[in-house]
Amino acid sequence: MNRAGAALAARLSSALPDGRLQCELCPRHCRLRDGQRGFCFVRRRHGTTIELTTWGRVTGLCIDPIEKKPLHHFLPGTPVLSFGTAGCNLGCRFCQNWTTSRSRDVVAASIDATPEVIARTADHHRCRAVAFTYNDPVVFAEFAVDTAVECRALGLATVMVTAGYVDPGARADLFAAVDAANVDLKAFRDTFYRNQCLSGRGGLADVLDTIAWLVHDTPVWVELTTLLIPGHNDDDDAIREQCEWIAATLGPEVPLHFTAFHPDFAMRDVPATPPVTLRRARDLALERGLHHVYVGNVHDPAAQCTRCSGCGAVLIERHGYAIAGWRLDTAGRCAACGTPLPGRFDADPGSWGNRRVPVAPEP
Repeated sequence: MNRAGAALAARLSSALPDGRLQCELCPRHCRLRDGQRGFCFVRRRHGTTIELTTWGRVTGLCIDPIEKKPLHHFLPGTPVLSFGTAGCNLGCRFCQNWTTSRSRDVVAASIDATPEVIARTADHHRCRAVAFTYNDPVVFAEFAVDTAVECRALGLATVMVTAGYVDPGARADLFAAVDAANVDLKAFRDTFYRNQCLSGRGGLADVLDTIAWLVHDTPVWVELTTLLIPGHNDDDDAIREQCEWIAATLGPEVPLHFTAFHPDFAMRDVPATPPVTLRRARDLALERGLHHVYVGNVHDPAAQCTRCSGCGAVLIERHGYAIAGWRLDTAGRCAACGTPLPGRFDADPGSWGNRRVPVAPEP
């Protein structure tokens, strides 16, 4: 196993006729000469290899409620150990974690923690899962894969919070040991991806392809999130089209979260998302046939509870991230009418609540 903080040779690259090496991890396919870094900054060419410079370096470890990812249909109420690294393969002007995702001082932004240490830390604190989050796990793919393997060995689930901007050839290895994913579907317009996320042409299509692959070709439990930004991706037509695509391509049971934007990074001149926008988007999604639609980053208990798609009964009542009511039988079905609730559920919910607890790596 690699040493914490030491660069690791990337597993996905190819040599080009002109002597450059092409990174094949994401659709950017950065082509690098010796000493050059990719768009993500954390993948660097060194001699005849491309290296990941953040293997074993994490930007803190924190125990969160699983609902914060957000995942509402995956082990509700349980604690998840969350971590990220520096770097990102998108350049979102509205990034809420830009201090780490755009960091150019990897050492200063990080602490050392190997995959074994991360898994051991999660197990020590009785977490049910480990989440790769904060920045996009795609850019630290080898580190995420190695950590997922260590987690599986200890009986821990793994969660990936990602924008889904990944090359098709890299997906199988990246998600092989992942149990659940929340994919950030940033908008339903390719112009938004190009102009606000700096994805290059085709960004939306790449993300939609990843989402469809995850839902139909893997056992990974998938939920989607869209951060609604006033004046940029909150128009009714785009929301309708997004929800129609989800219903037709993925199915109506895939949960969708609309979350509120707050001014940050390069979008400090845009106002925060008003709650009425989130409620309108949720109504549009329900009208288009989606069964499980939530709002986040605002106080709205009615839109944060899980209902039965058969009889409409409240199955999981939430106050913030805390579970306040549970009406599922031991098989994950509605206690009133027997309709199965899609997702991964224990016989009883967890009781972690709303806590956020930073922790140190276990020695």
